Amino acid sequence: MRLQIEHSTFYRYAEPVRSVIQLLRVTPASFTGQTVLDWRLDVDCDARIREGRDGYGNIIHMLYVDHPVRDLGITVTGRVLTDDEMGVVRGLPVDLPPEVFLRATELTRPGDGISGFAEEARAAGEAALDRLHFMAASLHRGLRFDTAATMVETRAEQAFAAGHGVCQDFAHILIGAARRLGIPARYVSGHLFRSDGATLQEAAHAWAEAWVGDLGWVAFDPANGKCADDGYVRVACGLDYRDAAPIAGARRGGGAEALSVEVAVREAQAHWQVQG
Repeated sequence: MRLQIEHSTFYRYAEPVRSVIQLLRVTPASFTGQTVLDWRLDVDCDARIREGRDGYGNIIHMLYVDHPVRDLGITVTGRVLTDDEMGVVRGLPVDLPPEVFLRATELTRPGDGISGFAEEARAAGEAALDRLHFMAASLHRGLRFDTAATMVETRAEQAFAAGHGVCQDFAHILIGAARRLGIPARYVSGHLFRSDGATLQEAAHAWAEAWVGDLGWVAFDPANGKCADDGYVRVACGLDYRDAAPIAGARRGGGAEALSVEVAVREAQAHWQVQG
């Protein structure tokens, strides 16, 4: 599938900020099943940008604005060619040993509820793949998707107990349960082409990857109850949301802040060049 993506983040400050530093994880990498055809990062004011990679292998950009601004807009646009690899993630340009992703974090640490859920998954089959499919399907059926129910700092155990949340919460719960079973798992942020035709979305998407023996990393989207396919564009990963959030940073001054995010994911038309 050839996907066209536009992801915009807009800040408006009550008073001009004196300076801004942002860490951007908004640029995808190419790997087996995902080829970045073109990608552009734009900022609507004078700024310095430095590209690099973080400890998880994500492409990052450090954004520096060192003059007063009242508004700040950050937009990425690009085209990505995807293939359906049935959830299997191979050929990442940089990666870490799976064991790194066994460590619990504040956002993913299981309590009694998720620990009990993990034991239910243990009984679903001997193979890690069977247990992970059970968890993804169960969370899809059992949790209600609700954009007003949680915040970015909501812990997995809180969302599980409440019975609702957003894709971030679904991913955190699966990650916490998988690690409880000794299965390395990590958080992934990216974009989703929705089969229901909803081109415009309020935010980027999130899912999980888990280590499954000879298959390696396999991507599960519990919010939709399936493995990732060619409708997914992988951007960043980490132990939890904090490691893979599209934008994180700090500012000096500015007073109250209003934030809005706009995401558009659509199927792009191929452009053929006729040779004569």
